[in-house]
Parts: sequence; C-alpha cells; structure tokens
Amino acid sequence: MMQPVIIIGSGLAGYAVARELRRLTADRPIVLISADHGGFYSKPVLSNALSTGKTPESIINGDAEKMATQLNITIRPHTRVMAIDNANKSVLLSNNERLEYGALVLATGADQARLPLQGSGVSKILTVNDVDDYKRFRDAIADKKRVAIIGAGLIGCEFANDLSATGYQVDVIDIASQPLGRLLPPEAGAYLQKKLEDVGVVFHLNASVQSVNHAEDLIQLVLTSNEQIKTEIVLSSVGLTPRVDLAQETGLLVRRGIVVNQMLQTSDENIYALGDCAEVLGKVLPFVMPITHAARALAATLAGNPTPVLYPVMPVLVKTPACPTVVAPPEAGQAGEWQVESDADGVKAVFQDDAGNPLGFALLGQATAQKNDLAGRLPPVLG
Repeated sequence: MMQPVIIIGSGLAGYAVARELRRLTADRPIVLISADHGGFYSKPVLSNALSTGKTPESIINGDAEKMATQLNITIRPHTRVMAIDNANKSVLLSNNERLEYGALVLATGADQARLPLQGSGVSKILTVNDVDDYKRFRDAIADKKRVAIIGAGLIGCEFANDLSATGYQVDVIDIASQPLGRLLPPEAGAYLQKKLEDVGVVFHLNASVQSVNHAEDLIQLVLTSNEQIKTEIVLSSVGLTPRVDLAQETGLLVRRGIVVNQMLQTSDENIYALGDCAEVLGKVLPFVMPITHAARALAATLAGNPTPVLYPVMPVLVKTPACPTVVAPPEAGQAGEWQVESDADGVKAVFQDDAGNPLGFALLGQATAQKNDLAGRLPPVLG
C-alpha cells in the first residue's frame, strides 16, 4: 500500500493541499493532523466578523468529521506531532503512536508575536490567531466598550475599523508615524489615518507601550511618550512569528521561516512546507493568494507532476471599509521611489524604478478602481 501524505496543520494551507491533492488523485492516502479541533474556516474573516454579523460558531464551515468525509481523508484532531523521524520517514504523535509517511507537508502556520512588556496587566493582553482565540476575544468584549490595539499594521487596522464600526471606543498604538507603515508611503498612510479617525479610531503614533497595569476595573497602558491610556480590553497585533520549532528539531534548514525551494521542498527531499511557516526563496508571504498558488503547485508535485510554485502579482485587499485600500508592495530593498497622486477622494501611489517601471502600488479610496490596470503592469512576485 502506498504510504500516505501526512499534512501537519489544519489551517488554510493544510486544507488547501489536501483539497488540491484529492482533486488530482482519488486513492492516495492523506492524513491531516491538527493540534486543535480541525474545523475548516477562513482565518481572514476574523478581523471583520463583528461588523459582518458572523459569530465564532458560524465562521467554521465544516468540522473535522465533515471535512474528512468531504475530502475522503483521515483527520486527527486534538493531536500533536511530537517529533519527526526523517531517517525512517515517520512522525511520533502525542499519544505515542507512530505514523509512516511517503511525503510530509509542514503547514504549521505562525504565532502572534508577543512584545516583552512589563506590568501587572500583561496577562490580560489578548491576541487573535485562530477561531478559538477569536471566541475568547468576543466573549471578553461582550460587556465592554473600550478596546486598545497594539499595532497599526494590516490586522490591527482591520480590527480597529471593525470594532469602531460596531460602537467601540478604539485606541491604536504603534511605534511608526502612520498606520500600515510597512506598506504605504506617508501620504497614503495619512489618508488612511484620517478616514479611520473619521469613524472614531484614535491613533497614538511614534510611541510604543512601556507597561500594562491593572487600574481598578480598567487596564492602563503607559506609553514611551509618557501618555497614558485607560481601556477595558487590550488586543496585541504586532505581526506573526512562523512556527519553525518542529522543523528545527528535525534538523531542517530554517531562517525566518522553514526554508524551501521553488518546489516547496525543504532541506529534506521528502518534507515540504508552505503557508505562514515557510520561506520560499527568501520570501515569507502570509497571505491567502500565495498559499493558494503554493497549494496547487505542491499538490501537483505530490501527485507525480513536479511543479514549481509561481507567484503572479497578488494585490492585498485591506478590509477597512472606512477607507477601501489595496496594496501590492514592492520587494523590501528594491531601489525606486513612490509617485503619489492624491485628492479628497483617494490616493494613487505607484513605486517606480529609475526607468519609470512600476514595481508596486498602493491604492486608497476611489483609486482602488485602478487595481487591475496597475496589477497588469507589475512583474510577477516569483516567476
């Protein structure tokens, strides 16, 4: 009997590989191992579920049993992989069971980064990285009205818009001078900030959190600017840290993520990685579209048709209804400069090289209508 493809992780990446592989082969055994309940859902919906009326329960599209039947695979929920024995092509599970594999896929995702904060209220800081986290967050804010968000990146801004739109008083703290500091030029950042302020979001920029303390029934944040914010809930959203521990313990090459080539193959030819945990030719891309393209390519490879992953231009839609925003950021370190056009209705920012070739863009407001035209002029992310 053919040894199974074992997939570690039940997020979008894990399920996408299972789904695509099943489309290509009806009889290849597939085992998906999940540390949690193994339900399938779209993680990006968490940051705007409140205003769209989605409950934590309604976000899950299918539980493990339903997904196993639908995809004709074996799913092992509430199970952890304790070790990978790559010499013998097997994994050791948390119940001491050992499973052999023909190919192993690491789709372990990423954790919310944690800041090294001080104070008596640090344990009260919440993060949202999965639907179980989100349920805890929704339960926590049910009888509250004030939320402080640490981090004005993509997820922080999405949560800020979502909470403000549903009546919460929202404070956002970031060390940068603008929201989406890594994605937008200053003019675009200022436009987004103004639109979010118009719906009630209060920004505290050029400052980081120094301490988090209990203050009677509230939580007090002390900033490096000496400003103090009193709130009821603190949500940290300062980025992701790829889950690489299992790969490191196995002896796989790891840098920022689990290092893979264009075939999504790690330093072990029988082990692959994709999604938030993977570093593909130096790129860590924790977004839906790169995962989708990677899953299709990897499934083809696992089905016997070696296929390198190709990334076309993949604009990112920021879910901030107060200010529609689409970004296709240039690669870090690319030489060039932003050319910006702005008015009351929006901002069009195009990052160009010295020859005037577009390498990235940021579109806000009515300028988002130009997304397809500009995307067609950009070079592929990974050709």
